[in-house]
Parts: sequence; C-alpha cells; structure tokens
Amino acid sequence: MKDINLTLLTDFYELTMANGYINSGIGEKTGYFDAFFRNIPDHGGYAIMGGLDHIIDYLSNLKFTDEDIEFLRSKGIFSEKFLEYLKNFKFECDVWSVPEGTPIFPREPVITVRGPMIQAQFVETALLMMFNHESLIATKASRIVRAAQGRAVMEFGSRRAHGAAAAMYGARAAYIGGCAGTACAIVDRETGIPALGTMAHSWVQLFPTEYEAFKAYAENYPENCILLVDTFDVLKSGVPNAIRIFREMKPKKMGIRIDSGDIAYLTKQARKMLDDAGFPQATITASNALDEYLIRDIILEGARIDSFGVGERLITAKSDPVFGGVYKLSAIEDENGVTPKIKISENVGKITNPGVKSVYRIYANDSGKAQGDLITLKEEGIPVGTKNSDGTETIEIFDEESPWKRKEITDYTIKDIRVKIFEHGKLVYDRPSVKEVQKYCQDQLETLWEETLRFENPQTYYVDLSQKLFDLKHNMIDGYRKR
Repeated sequence: MKDINLTLLTDFYELTMANGYINSGIGEKTGYFDAFFRNIPDHGGYAIMGGLDHIIDYLSNLKFTDEDIEFLRSKGIFSEKFLEYLKNFKFECDVWSVPEGTPIFPREPVITVRGPMIQAQFVETALLMMFNHESLIATKASRIVRAAQGRAVMEFGSRRAHGAAAAMYGARAAYIGGCAGTACAIVDRETGIPALGTMAHSWVQLFPTEYEAFKAYAENYPENCILLVDTFDVLKSGVPNAIRIFREMKPKKMGIRIDSGDIAYLTKQARKMLDDAGFPQATITASNALDEYLIRDIILEGARIDSFGVGERLITAKSDPVFGGVYKLSAIEDENGVTPKIKISENVGKITNPGVKSVYRIYANDSGKAQGDLITLKEEGIPVGTKNSDGTETIEIFDEESPWKRKEITDYTIKDIRVKIFEHGKLVYDRPSVKEVQKYCQDQLETLWEETLRFENPQTYYVDLSQKLFDLKHNMIDGYRKR
C-alpha cells in the first residue's frame, strides 16, 4: 500500500473547489481547518486518537502525476491554469495534532491544518478517512482489551476487514489500543507488531484422525504447541487428544484454542481436565466472534481463559462502525489578521467553535487524573488560574451547554495536548514507534477515572470553552441571526 500515490484519494468536490479557488484568485488565502468528532462510538466515555502516522505519510507524499493531471483534463471542467498549478503542487501547510494513543473527546479540535485554502481544503477527505478509521479501531480495541482484564487479546480480523488497507491499518490501530499482536503477517513485516497464529480446522480435517493432526503439529512446532480442539468435539475428543500429545511429545509451550460452542462452560471443563492431567501450565485461548460485551460476560461466568482472539467485531467495529469525524473551516487569515469563521445549524451539535484554538488538559496534582479539557482561543495563551494563599492555583471551567454549571479545580497541572507536526509543509515531529505509541496510550488511559472508562453510562468527560471563546461563539451566532 505504501507505494500507491493517494493524491487523488479525495472527494471530487475538493477538486472543483480547488479549481474555483484558483480561478477566483483566492487559492492562496490562508485558512484554518479543524478536524474533530461529535460522538463517541458505543456510547462510550472516551475515544483513542489514531491515524496520525498514516496521515503523516499521506501529507509527505502529495504529488499530482502526469497521469493524474491528464485524467482531470479529460473531465473537461478544469481550467489549464488550475492544471498547471497542480504540476508544481507542494504541500506547504502547518499541522497540529493530538499524538496517537491520546484519549480524545467530542468537539475538541484533534487536528488543525493551516495554510493556503486550496491545500488545506484539499486534504480533507484522506485526512478524515485515516483519522476516522484508525481512531474507531483503536477505540474498539481499547474497550475489548479492558474487558479482558489483563488477558492478552490478539487481533484476528484480516479476513473480515473491508479491504487490504483496512486490514493492515486496522491491525496497527488495534495494537495501539492494546492488542498483543495480529494474525496479519504483512503487518509484522511492515511494523514489527507480532504476527500470531497456529492452525485452522482444515489442518485437523486433512489428517486421518485428530490425534495424528495434533501429533504432526507438535512435531513441527515443539516450542509452541497450541492445538485447536473444537473441530469434532471439544471435551470428548479435542482436549483428550491434546492431553495425549502433551504427555507423549512434551512440547516446551503448550495450550489449546476453542473457537466455537459455549465458551464459558467449555473452558471451565477444559481447564479441569488439563489440570487433572498434570498440565496446569497449558494455556487456553478463546475465539469466535467476540467483543467487549461477550468477553466481559464470559469472564463473569467464570470462564477459564488465558487469552482471546478477536476478529470481525474488532476489525469492523461491528457494534458502532462509524466514527463521525468532520473537518470544518474555523478561521481565515490575511494581512489584516485572523477572522474567525463559524458554521451554524438548526442541529445544535453541528454548530462549530470559531477561531484559532488551543486544547488544554487539566490534571489534578494529587491523583494525576484528568479533570477535563479546556478549548481556548490561541491568542489567550496558557490559561492562568487564581493564586491561592498556599501557592496553588484555582481554575474555573464551565459546561458550555449549561454555563451556570461551574467547577473549580485547585492544585492542578495544565498541558497543551497537541503538538506541531508540519511547519510550512516540512515534517517537524519526531515519530514514535508503534510500540512507544501503545505504551503511551496505556499510560494516558491511566489518567482517566474509572467512571469515564466503564462501558455503560460512563461519566461524561467535560470539554469546556474558555469564557472568551464562549463569548465569541455566541456573539457570532447572534450576529448572524440578526442579519
């Protein structure tokens, strides 16, 4: 996938607008666009930022080929002036983003692109595709891994993914969300994420007997002998044959996998059989259309499972498969300064926050827990609270939808959660490895309260506006209504 030129991976209207910008003489006007999302999948309390590494590759390789330009010329609607511009197209925008693996929340600008309108507008489609897909899968993986309560979760979804790119990038996103590895071999080659897997039912079916199939596998893989025991009958055939192989072959690492049936019941019975046979070290892996809810429930039922393989419901985020990120113009800039822009809608949730903004996360010093996020106008600088007699500071935040609901936070640390990625089109961000991103994600989740992490009815994590931004937004809304 990395060798494919993705420049034309865009909605056609990005091109018609770009052509119009050039012909109208406004293509070089500076615009600010914010990427954000409106709702957390599965009615959850948090989402995980994903896709940034993929976005960096995309923005670093934007180039219109001769073939691209000839294709556009054949449409008969683009001016030669525009097509000539595309021949020398070079990405020259500034980009700020929340790092991958960071917990993110609705309405806050996760990514901001600043640059010539024709460029900043053009990247909308691909940027959102990458942000939406990989954030969705990273979020789903995080939920599934949390449900497993410390048991390893392996991503097994390639064959059910919506195409090659979805399988590969989804596996990476799942790893960021906490999975231990993937079934996809090419992902291991490209990223170093461990590729994991043993056998399919066809291996067992190929041999005259289940015992012979297990014996042949143990001979080939004496260092890691994990046997699939549900091809015929788990308790009457599969587990007894596995125990026989463990006794005779004495593999260094041994275990079984169950891919069908009543997982809770079967694993409890299998665990007892393995223990009674003298193999308490033999592991049990469960698979078969699992998700966070099923994993949580079978653990509550006492299932004896050491690890999970999770496929289709993870790689497709089956329960809620749309992330819903959007990309909106928030300001334009010229020689006279910055002019904030707003989108107003009858749907209150679609009204945007205007202006050039910063996003700060407030942490309580005593617990290290995140108390909320504060979106400010960039011109305000780092928010400063009120000094207390003991040397601490108190900062007040309020609920945008109910501004009379106010909260004072004392003895806190405040952090700008976004970093500069590109400056005038040049990458200035030191890209971490995927293993570093996974560790960072785990550390960041530790800063969230358990009430925010729960699956049902999570505590709302507040994303509030500074008073200055709140006033600007509502003054602009009132101003448009009076026109």
